[in-house]
Amino acid sequence: MKIKSFEFNLRELAGSMGDFGTLFPLAIGYIAVCGINPSGLLITMGLANIITGFVYRIPMPIEPMKVIAVVAIAQHWAPSMVYASGFAMGIIWLIFALTGIIDWIAKLTPNSIIRGIQITLGILLVVEAFKMISSWWLLGIFSIFIVLLFKNNRFAPAAIVLITLGIGIMFIKGQFQQMHQPAISFPYFTSFTFNEVWQTLFLAGFAQIPLTITNATISTSSLIKTYWPEKPVSERKLSWNQGIMNIIIPFFGGMPLCHGAGGLAGQYYFGARTGGTNIIEGIIEVLMGLFLANAIAEVFSFFPSAIIGAMMFMVGVELTKFAKDIHVNKDIIVMTVVIIISLITNMAFGFLVGLVIYYILKFDLLKKNFI
Repeated sequence: MKIKSFEFNLRELAGSMGDFGTLFPLAIGYIAVCGINPSGLLITMGLANIITGFVYRIPMPIEPMKVIAVVAIAQHWAPSMVYASGFAMGIIWLIFALTGIIDWIAKLTPNSIIRGIQITLGILLVVEAFKMISSWWLLGIFSIFIVLLFKNNRFAPAAIVLITLGIGIMFIKGQFQQMHQPAISFPYFTSFTFNEVWQTLFLAGFAQIPLTITNATISTSSLIKTYWPEKPVSERKLSWNQGIMNIIIPFFGGMPLCHGAGGLAGQYYFGARTGGTNIIEGIIEVLMGLFLANAIAEVFSFFPSAIIGAMMFMVGVELTKFAKDIHVNKDIIVMTVVIIISLITNMAFGFLVGLVIYYILKFDLLKKNFI
């Protein structure tokens, strides 16, 4: 049976909304706090989605780099610093791809560590989801029920039902009247200095690298092999993609972008199966950037967070299920260490500690067998 590369239906549309939970809050922060041009942010992200969909022909999440986004928003970076940080990440990921460093790291990383990172991400999504659901518990619980009821419905997929519900609530509250009127807007050429490139590397870029290696590259490649074993995508290809994206889009107002296991799990959970998902999402983002740029921050901020929280909760639960393919005691220990350390500190440190523990246990086992 030939696997389709592109489908354009309600299921793929629903899947394209599966990773909105990470996009909404960070996009609002970049636009409202850092002053990034909404048109440039959305259109460059949309074009990246469309091109990626055509190239890989499977769902491939395009997401903000989270460490950089959090630091940029917390420190109120100027737009030029955001663009500079994206360019810096582009250079680093091209170097990783050209030299094969990413392949070397991937070969050193056992499945137990990959699963530990994925489960950690699932737990973090569940925790964040509870915070969002707590803004309106009744709506959040009702939204979870809708997900369970309509998840596999071809004619009314859960994500579309929930987005429609959220828009309906906004309409009933009269929030559309509070927004700016639609007006056409285009990205413009943006610039930055090389001094800002170095500055952002030290402020957030170097801290972003381990997270991008583990979650956006190794874990995403592993998840693709799980969902589409007949269409594997190597870590080096993902590194190339992240490098090329981030070298180009900062000059047109784009934010630093990467892939992500959480986003992919979200897309798949809500119905994404082909490259059509990325193309649909990209078209939506381009149209929003062209016609709703002045109102997009208001749209994102008015949309009921409890609904997004419900979607994130189900994706988080889905990610924790990957623990079931870890059976060996040594691997269970490593996975558990990665999860605990990652939750206490961060996933980058959990990854490094997990590697050390894994190879200590492996060396000890080899030593005992040799003796």
